[in-house]
This record gives sequence, structure tokens and C-alpha cells, in this order.
Amino acid sequence: MKLLELERLRAGYGPITALFDIDLALEEGETLALIGANGAGKTTLLRAVTGLNRAAAGAIRLQGAPIHGLPVHTIAARGIALVPEGRRLFPSLSVEENLRMGTCGGRRGPWTLERIYSLFPVLRERRTQLANLLSGGQQQMVAVGRALMANPQLLLCDELSLGLAPAVVKDIYRTLAGVATEGVSLVIVEQDVAQAIQASDRYLCMREGRIVLGGTRAEADRAAIARAYFGSAPQ
Repeated sequence: MKLLELERLRAGYGPITALFDIDLALEEGETLALIGANGAGKTTLLRAVTGLNRAAAGAIRLQGAPIHGLPVHTIAARGIALVPEGRRLFPSLSVEENLRMGTCGGRRGPWTLERIYSLFPVLRERRTQLANLLSGGQQQMVAVGRALMANPQLLLCDELSLGLAPAVVKDIYRTLAGVATEGVSLVIVEQDVAQAIQASDRYLCMREGRIVLGGTRAEADRAAIARAYFGSAPQ
């Protein structure tokens, strides 16, 4: 059974449609990269899966069960967690308090506070510090850790590399590779095409709210991706 399925999904913002008839399937344990320019619809797709944007048409299924139309907290409790663009930490809370916010859904699993500290040792050292006083890379670690504390089956990551130094980005993606070996499925939204494809089993390129190209990491063709990213996808 597929972990996640989107069938002819349409979604947007009020009267504005941002996604047009999206079909997508994600296997259990798979890492999928969503690439595309700003405004391609990548973040809207993640928001639709989590229930933050209501589906206007089509279906979203998790392990075969429909989840479109369910409240956000119900979808989260079923095993979907989001690392949002810009991290969205609680600035008045400490690192540890931010991490513990991930447990609010009450979902049990292997990801505990101790495991997050093992994954990101620097966070243990700074656990009592206010989150907004951390470096950008450390804040991103908190955002990833908070999402993992929800013990998701599916982790959605939106623009992890935004504003971060290349060395920090490599460390975070190396960590995500380890998370994937634990059986967590990943959808990575990223504008750094090379980084995203290298970190994934498969990629889909979006443009103007539609999927225009897809393939495996081994099949990735830079020229074809550039055409899909900026212009007409190859037939």
C-alpha cells in the first residue's frame, strides 16, 4: 500500500487556484524531492497535505484512508509532521520547550527528547537557551527535532537550506538521511536542485501548479530538469 496518495488534487488560497490536478504517490520509506521555482506550488502542496490549505477538489489518502477535509491536528495525529519554511519556532520558549511542543499530538514512537539530543548534540548544550538566540542552523535543527518529536510516518520539509551556510545544509541533509533509515518517509521541498535530488530516491519538478517532470535520482538529467524548471518540459 502507498503511504501517501494525491489524486487530481486542486488547492489554493480562496478563489485563487495554486495546484491543478496533482497526482502523486509516495511509498513507505521513500524520500521524494519536490523542486521548482518560487511560486511553482511546492509549499501549497505541503500545506494541502497537512490540512493547512483545504483541498478544493480531488483526494488525499494516507495509507489508503482519505484525510482531505480533516482538521490539521487530526492529520498530525495520524502521522504527518511539517518542518515549515522559516522554521517558525516559538521565540519566547527555550530549545527544550520548543522540542517538547512536538509531543502535543500524543503520538507514541521511537523519537524522544534523548534521541533528538543524540541526533543534534549542540541542542543538548543549549537546551535552556531561548530559541530565537540560536544561529540559523541551530534553529533549523530545533525545527527538525520538533517535527520528529511528533513521531511521524511522513516528514514534510520545506526549504531546509534557506539562508543557511552550505556546510550547515550538508550536515542537516546528512541527518535526514539517517532519519530515512529509521523508516520515516520524507518529502523535501527545495530550490537547491542538486542538493534535493542527491538527498532523495525520486524527484518531481513543479511549475505553475502542475507536475511537469519526474524521475529517479539515477535518471536525473540536468538539461531536462532545466527545461522543466524554466520552460517547456520534454515530451
